[in-house]
Amino acid sequence: MATDLSFDQILGLIGELGPYQIKLLILVCLSALPEAMHSMIAVFLTADMDHWCAVEEWTPNVDDCYQYRDDNTDAYLNCLHQYRDSSIPGYLEDGEVVYEKCLKYDTNYPATWYEGYNAERYTNHTIQCDEGWVYDRSQYKASIVNDFDLVCEQKYLADTSQSLFYVGYLCGSIVSGSVADIIGRYKTFFIAITLDFVAGFVMSFAPSFWFFCLFRFLVGMANISIYLMSFVIVTELVGPSKRVYGGIATPLAFSVGSMILAVFAFFVRDWRNLSRIASVCLLPLFLLIFVLPESARWLMAKNKFEETEKVLQKIAKGNKTADKLPNDLVDQLTKQEEKRRQNTTTYTIIDLFRTPKIRKISLLLYCVWFVNSLIYFGLSLNTADLGDNDYVTFFISAAVEFPANLLVIPLTQSFLGRRYSLFGLYLVGGACCLITSFLSNLTAITAFAMTGKFCITAAYTIIYIYATELFPTTLRGVGLGSCSTVARVGSILAPLMIVLGDIYDDLHLIIFATCSIVAALVVLFLPETRGEPLKQTIDDVEATSMSDITHLSTGVDVEQTFQEKGTSTDETTVTETKLNGYDNAHYITE
Repeated sequence: MATDLSFDQILGLIGELGPYQIKLLILVCLSALPEAMHSMIAVFLTADMDHWCAVEEWTPNVDDCYQYRDDNTDAYLNCLHQYRDSSIPGYLEDGEVVYEKCLKYDTNYPATWYEGYNAERYTNHTIQCDEGWVYDRSQYKASIVNDFDLVCEQKYLADTSQSLFYVGYLCGSIVSGSVADIIGRYKTFFIAITLDFVAGFVMSFAPSFWFFCLFRFLVGMANISIYLMSFVIVTELVGPSKRVYGGIATPLAFSVGSMILAVFAFFVRDWRNLSRIASVCLLPLFLLIFVLPESARWLMAKNKFEETEKVLQKIAKGNKTADKLPNDLVDQLTKQEEKRRQNTTTYTIIDLFRTPKIRKISLLLYCVWFVNSLIYFGLSLNTADLGDNDYVTFFISAAVEFPANLLVIPLTQSFLGRRYSLFGLYLVGGACCLITSFLSNLTAITAFAMTGKFCITAAYTIIYIYATELFPTTLRGVGLGSCSTVARVGSILAPLMIVLGDIYDDLHLIIFATCSIVAALVVLFLPETRGEPLKQTIDDVEATSMSDITHLSTGVDVEQTFQEKGTSTDETTVTETKLNGYDNAHYITE
């Protein structure tokens, strides 16, 4: 048996993606289902409802209308609208009467409504809603909008709550990485599941908006931590040439989780019960306590070589390759860890800006990551405005992510490579957003918006692969971690961009289109990496002429290049990168 085998070489002997890893991959990917639900549930938690000012004297009459809601929607709406038409000012827009949402006529209303009554006959003076609001509950029984009266002057708080959720994502990425380095991936994973369950369940009983926001923030922290830990555990058990399959599996599972959420939301129209269902879906993950091992790489980094050996023996046994493990496995692992530590140099974000070419790559990638996150989450959260039926549109929006992620591998391995694949996806995605902003037919709006979502989703996965190949091994962890942090800013701003649609119709779509086209132009200034060997050091990048590597390569895949040359990559790169703040349900290939 050869001496000084690396960890990845040992995995190559016992199976890079054997039956044991496949079983774990499937089980751990199940965590993406409730993770997707908690991430995208905001579409239904913050769902807007048609509303208008209430008249206190008529409250019993309005309450009587709800008896028709479940059996006869038309009768329910006709009942509500007769009270609205009698007390709310209206105006013509495109040939239709539009009623004010925050004003009512200022008059003394009769104690009992009667047919034919109209407050406009008695006064033209209006006042703001001083007795609450009436909500159209034909599509949603309850959302935080009507529970906490997030309308009129408070309208923008609903989108603010989702921005706070993504702030939780940012904090969770940082905190979970630090915690996982100290106590391990296994314990951090189950702590995150526990926090996600408790916070989500308590949130469903929120008595006030800010109480809701606090626990929504905690759900965001826990949610991203679950994904990060599950991803790291799986990728650290899979060999380098097979990691792409493990990475693609997670976003595919995320897409399925979002589709399941659409089905649950269709049958459960109350945000509190929907939140409880999403939280309960986390409980089966606790069964993984009995089958999920600790990360062997983390154990090795902590000098727990005997425990590392047990994990590798379990993998080998499951793959029926136990006879291929070296007899001196502990000694091999000890030597490799000592060698890694001797060759380890600490790099910080400052090193991304010390040299001209790394600085240029970093700034261009920051722009692209920010734009991609802004548009992806903006389109995902804006499905209510992109079709006739919120549930169907959301289901389609989730479903298009499935083929979009499957497209990544053949597209990036084609003659287009990484750069021109991104250029085309951003260009088409931006064009679709722009066209959508000018359409009025709901079917056409849905078709173009979903095509844009398809392109942005595929681009989101490619940009992880591309960025990994652009940064040298010595800066890959800090580079991708900083890119992900910039992307978080985009996701935090995405809900607030949707609010701009109230200032000017579809302004947010025009902004998305403009940003996407800018990103398409920006990627043209980045070098092509398909078929190029991964750069190991800063000097490797700086010594390479940009013009030499911006051509379209027809060479072999990066991973294949390393396998043929026997080049050893930085085995801790994927782990370090993920723990520095990886984004929602996307994969980085080494």
